[in-house]
Amino acid sequence: MTKYLISIVGPTAIGKTALSIQLAQHFNTEIISADSRQFFKEMQIGTAAPTPEELEAAPHHFIHHKSIETDYNVGAFERDAIKCLDTLFKSYDVVIMVGGSGLYVDAVTKGLDDFPDLDPEIRKELNKTLETEGLADLQHQLRELDPESYNRIAIDNPHRVIRALEVSIGTGKPYSSFLNQKESKRPFKTISIGLTADRQIVYDRINKRVDIMMENGLLEEAKALLPKQHLNALNTVGYKELFEYFNGNSTLDFAVSEIKKNSRRFAKRQFTWFKKNENILWFDYTTPLETIVKDISKLIEKQ
Repeated sequence: MTKYLISIVGPTAIGKTALSIQLAQHFNTEIISADSRQFFKEMQIGTAAPTPEELEAAPHHFIHHKSIETDYNVGAFERDAIKCLDTLFKSYDVVIMVGGSGLYVDAVTKGLDDFPDLDPEIRKELNKTLETEGLADLQHQLRELDPESYNRIAIDNPHRVIRALEVSIGTGKPYSSFLNQKESKRPFKTISIGLTADRQIVYDRINKRVDIMMENGLLEEAKALLPKQHLNALNTVGYKELFEYFNGNSTLDFAVSEIKKNSRRFAKRQFTWFKKNENILWFDYTTPLETIVKDISKLIEKQ
């Protein structure tokens, strides 16, 4: 019998978590998270991880299963997620995957791309540039060498920027040219559905979510993590802006406004990433569950 992975994608704050739980309950199945920020147990409020009530509503995997001290990357996630799916598909014909981290979603549905071996000195030099000149200098280099990657990746994440530059410099070809070269054979079929809305609606939802995060204790959560601010996992929206406040480099109001701005930028990059996938079936975020289930059932029947 054919097994199906229903992959739910879309920008941050659009309602993916709620839909994933509804679909998991409808198909009586379990959920895999492909949100790279929600892996870490110390980061709960700032990553908009599912609440305890939501986690109880359907079985979840890859939520708060790692520490920020752990070096956990997309390659490790691909391996772990495929192993988890192999187990789940022994009990279920349908499994739900949800997350806005495009690279992590693609790793599960398509497999990772192969990159040539690179001179380790390139990365050392780029890290040195990061320390002496700052991230803006690296971002400028990437924009010149590979504008497509500049517009698609998490440009505020030094690790991602350095990786794209490392490949572009080391091969003489844009990092983006190595992406989506081949797809790994998977023992399941993927049905990709996306939630969308007018951009202003998404931005308003993001702004409201940040306010709610602050009310729920994001400031205290970030303050507790301040001694570990150097860790790569914490160099992310919602935390790095508050670290700037704690370090005396901004006011609290400015830090919160920066979280909102950077979250909106992230949503824009998510739109760019997912819109390139012509196989995604898009729904307005207000679409009733019954309509979405009906369209998913039609796709399953066709296949």
